[in-house]
Amino acid sequence: MNRWETLEKKPAPLFTKDFGPLSGIRVLLNGTVVAAPFAATMFSDFGAEVIALERPKVGGDTARHQQPQLKEGEKHISGAWAQNARNKLSFTLETNLKKVPESKEIFLSLIKQVDVWIENMVWIEKLGITDEMLLEVNPKLIICHVSGFGTPRFGGIERYLNRACYDPLAQAESGWCLLQGFPETPPYYAQQYVGDYLSGLFAFSGILMALRHVEKTGKGQIIDATLCESWMRVMDDNFTLWAKEGIQKQRQGVKQEAYQPAGIFPTKDGKFINLGAYGKGAYEKVMKAFDFDLEKYSYEAAGGSKAALESDLGRELDQKFSDYFMSHTAQEAIDILIDNRMGAAVIKDCNDVMSEEHWKERGDWVTYEDQTLGEDITAFGFAPKMSETPGEVWRGAPKLGQDTEMIMKQLLDYTDEEYEALKGRGIID
Repeated sequence: MNRWETLEKKPAPLFTKDFGPLSGIRVLLNGTVVAAPFAATMFSDFGAEVIALERPKVGGDTARHQQPQLKEGEKHISGAWAQNARNKLSFTLETNLKKVPESKEIFLSLIKQVDVWIENMVWIEKLGITDEMLLEVNPKLIICHVSGFGTPRFGGIERYLNRACYDPLAQAESGWCLLQGFPETPPYYAQQYVGDYLSGLFAFSGILMALRHVEKTGKGQIIDATLCESWMRVMDDNFTLWAKEGIQKQRQGVKQEAYQPAGIFPTKDGKFINLGAYGKGAYEKVMKAFDFDLEKYSYEAAGGSKAALESDLGRELDQKFSDYFMSHTAQEAIDILIDNRMGAAVIKDCNDVMSEEHWKERGDWVTYEDQTLGEDITAFGFAPKMSETPGEVWRGAPKLGQDTEMIMKQLLDYTDEEYEALKGRGIID
């Protein structure tokens, strides 16, 4: 009889602090870098017990090694890992079950003990893992696949499903990339892995829906979250406009074609204001705030349509806005705009954001000890805010394999002798 068959499921939390709305849920993560790990981070930030499996021979999750690094003496770790791996447990295991058969018993024992399995390894069959195998071990299991183009169960063309993908490629495939940039230059893509975080959020929301289904029926299910489809889902009106009217939106830079003022304006002190005054009411408010001649530059004549913006009067007004901002500091301009309830913002750097009293008052910066550095770091806290069950950091991001022995013995019931017999063989270390 297999070990997992005799293993009794132990309720969570067993190792983590009991807090948040997701306490009692245990998540197993087979994912690297951003998308799948961020879905797991959303769970760990709000109380779920998250076990991150890391392959020992390759140095664990590649996110650990991203540059630039946080440093303390000879110790170093990536800022992304320090931010996103907090509250997680690190379990080192070679998860190629075909290559290392001894790993299969450990892996399936973990599957027996969890509610959710998240992966972004894509080609799991090559590792000796199938959905059917896992659901046989744990019929209530929620399986969440995160990939670029999807998995065969949900359809698609094999050549597409087998394609490698990362965030900028998904931006290109989804149509998003075409809209970014200026008409006279090639398209560009959004930085900072925003699509990976986006697909992580879609995966997180899908898992929460599946957990509700388990509560009602006792039956697990499979979720397929993709980078491309996540970008496609947030394309607003693009696909409906094309399908019905044949309208293909194009790049328009930081200016708007149909209304002003709108765009990014440099200021006297070398900073930038992002301003958007959409609609007649907003237009008239900003004109009055800047003491511009509203009779001469009426909304209809200078600000409310593509034709108005391209007219001599519209171009003249655009230049007046540019001159206005260049004659004021960013703070002077933003004070006027905020006092008049206009939608505007100064484009800020990290120091600006972290120094802003508003975000400090909302508790957006948290300090905790990173387990690799052994020193305190400051990171962004929690979104969304919750009145009764807020997020919390009970521990910083773990060192590689920090929790392997504890989990093996306390969750999977391995004896000291059994654990020692696995060491030094490329299985758990």
